[in-house]
Amino acid sequence: MIAPGATLPLVVEKPAVGGRMIARVDGQVVLVAGAIPGERVQARIERVGKGVAYAEAVAVDEPSADRRPPFTDLVCGGSLYAHIAYPRQRAIKAQVIADAFARIGRLQLPGEVGVAASPEDGYRMRARLHVRGRRVGFFREATHDVCDARDTRQLLPATCDVVDRLAAALRSVGADAVREIEVSENVEASQRAVHFVTAERVDRRIVDTLSTIDGITRGPHVTDTLRLGDAAVTLRRHVQAFFQGNRYLLTDLVAHVASQVPAGGALTDLYAGVGLFAVAAAATRGAAVVAVEGDPYAAADLRANAAAAGGHIVAKKGAVEGFLAGTRDATATVIVDPPRTGLSREALAALIDSAATRLIYVSCDVATLARDARRLVDGGYIIRRADAFDLFPNTPHVETVVVFER
Repeated sequence: MIAPGATLPLVVEKPAVGGRMIARVDGQVVLVAGAIPGERVQARIERVGKGVAYAEAVAVDEPSADRRPPFTDLVCGGSLYAHIAYPRQRAIKAQVIADAFARIGRLQLPGEVGVAASPEDGYRMRARLHVRGRRVGFFREATHDVCDARDTRQLLPATCDVVDRLAAALRSVGADAVREIEVSENVEASQRAVHFVTAERVDRRIVDTLSTIDGITRGPHVTDTLRLGDAAVTLRRHVQAFFQGNRYLLTDLVAHVASQVPAGGALTDLYAGVGLFAVAAAATRGAAVVAVEGDPYAAADLRANAAAAGGHIVAKKGAVEGFLAGTRDATATVIVDPPRTGLSREALAALIDSAATRLIYVSCDVATLARDARRLVDGGYIIRRADAFDLFPNTPHVETVVVFER
């Protein structure tokens, strides 16, 4: 019987969704943090749940050739792969994607999934930082303990310098009610907007003082211009609007998704955000786009970006389910980029019943993607291709793009 606190020798078999690795003791699954497939480790049992135990590698008896000294606390900011050489990280993520489709979706992908590489340092354009006492940073995994964001290397050094100035300013003005700082910057890091989440109302003068700190853009928006072949796509976005977070792979991701849209056709972009894929498809593929977004900040940006695109995009604010229920003329091509929870049952059913013959699914959660893929295949679609983009190096997260056809 496995008990919390016990230290056991384990042979690590393969990766699991979420960052841990799978080992077994007398048939029971143990999810091990800090290990690499193929290693023999000593692991301390942290807790035991229904049918699975959770453990942390405390010693490595037979290390992998891909093990490297971690440059940060593995549980700070989700840096659970920081001890793994970067090429192996990408191979592990490809394996996780294939395994999720096989195990959850009972589906085989049409080929090996390539995972586009990103530079490991300074890739992150958006972050939520937590303020606790005199500390500002990320949370350690599964805790409310604040750790230093700089050590994770996810943010640019200049961004970390701005955060340090913000932290000092918070202390100087006594803004104890500020609990979170949302930071959003453009690809070049020439613009940087911040938003403060507070536990109670604070004096507006305090917010104004914080917003004048060197390195912060006045106002809540930043603007990017992406070069996509001969086209230039310009997008504004609010600090509270969702946007893809990796500055190095943003253009590659957008170009890939847009390239899957048939030239000159009609397109529906669901969960469109600020219009990242909609504007790109209109500019590079000549698509006539209907784009739907429910979040008020992103929807306002979508309207502005659609207007700037010159009339090729119709922006609609509202829930995807409501839009699908109320439309009769679905386009042949649809892009979906849902939140981590995936498509709702209502949205999925409406898409299957629609006239859409090509569905481009952009996902940040491979488990919900595999679940939805099973339902789409049962509804008459096939998987044409799958590609992945490592938007968050040194973490278990991966962005996957799957193209479905009737």
